[in-house]
Amino acid sequence: MMRDNYIDIGKLITDPKVLFLFDTVESHGGALRFVGGAVRDTLAGLPEKNLDLDLATDLSPEELVEACEENGLKTVPIGIKFGTVGVVIGNKVLEVTSLRKDVSTDGRHAVVEFTSDWNEDASRRDLTINAVYADEKGNVFDYYNGIDDLEKGVVRFIGNPNQRIQEDYLRILRFFRFYALFGKGAMDKKALKACKDNREGLKTISIERIRDEFQKILLTPRAAETIQIMVKNGILDFLFPETHNLDKLQFLIDLVSKHHISPSALRRWFVLFEPEERLAENLAMRIKFSKKDRELFVRWAVNNPPFDEFLSMEGIRRLLYRYGRDFCYHKFLILCALNKKEPENLKLIIDRIQTMDIPKFPIKGQNIIEAGIHDNRKIGDILDKLEEKWIYSNFSLSFDDLMDEARNLVQEVA
Repeated sequence: MMRDNYIDIGKLITDPKVLFLFDTVESHGGALRFVGGAVRDTLAGLPEKNLDLDLATDLSPEELVEACEENGLKTVPIGIKFGTVGVVIGNKVLEVTSLRKDVSTDGRHAVVEFTSDWNEDASRRDLTINAVYADEKGNVFDYYNGIDDLEKGVVRFIGNPNQRIQEDYLRILRFFRFYALFGKGAMDKKALKACKDNREGLKTISIERIRDEFQKILLTPRAAETIQIMVKNGILDFLFPETHNLDKLQFLIDLVSKHHISPSALRRWFVLFEPEERLAENLAMRIKFSKKDRELFVRWAVNNPPFDEFLSMEGIRRLLYRYGRDFCYHKFLILCALNKKEPENLKLIIDRIQTMDIPKFPIKGQNIIEAGIHDNRKIGDILDKLEEKWIYSNFSLSFDDLMDEARNLVQEVA
């Protein structure tokens, strides 16, 4: 169960001030350990990327606050009701949760009692790989063979899978996410069956929680493979439309990985469903995207420039002028995925999209008024025609050229 000096604690503790918190808890007769994601990811050898440090203690919340006050540490009442106290270390707030046991649960929320039993606390966690603790000396405490499961790529629930899921139905999606990250080979049969049998329980979970968890699945390297299993077993059928784009999603995942491009969950949502305007609006509202994401998501659906337009400097310049830099960057990668095409000069195209100057149309409404037109509708019509001529001259027409064109148009509508 305990493995001495098993973990390089330097990968968990990057700020030596954190050690003072361990001393503080110990001076009050308690113990403090890291738990969950940071321990799991360190054991798995994942790159260190701003690890979220969760800590557990056998002190009660009140005892922890008292210990911190006595040692000059500021605390923040993050979730006292559920046993979580925020402790300010430097410019960060570390979340420390007292050991707990579940008294009752409705599938969304649990009523808990505090305990001093580490094994009992571990037993209420969802997966074996998430129930591994580590102290400040690098000793690891593994109550349910999480280390072995992690090494073998086995993702399984602690105890009875149905019971674990019915304590919080979101654990169904967490199971698939951690399989996508750490699983090797076939899924654990008992776990998969329990997820399928309890999938209706997801209807009781808020769409925001489902969205956030599904987005984490989308951002894994094996998202397409994992979502295929979810689709086959009817997970989230009640929420999402049918998709036939898993191969295109995998193409996008491979593409951004190959070229070290930052992944985007919103891009992956779009490629997965390839929505037209009405479906894009419906999905964005149903999934409750932020206003900014919703607007961008719908813009991708409404505007469909030809893929080949991105393959020339002139085409890119036209697209940048019409749609802007951010739209073009994402839409290009989306079109690569939807067409399953990777241009040989992909990095050059992206560089042009990100750095090329965007032309500025030199004619304003006042110029048309000075040419003799005062009707606002006619001014707008002339400006639109001039702009199109200017764009398709590859922005080469000068102000004087455009004004000559404007005077001709003025005579036509006079």
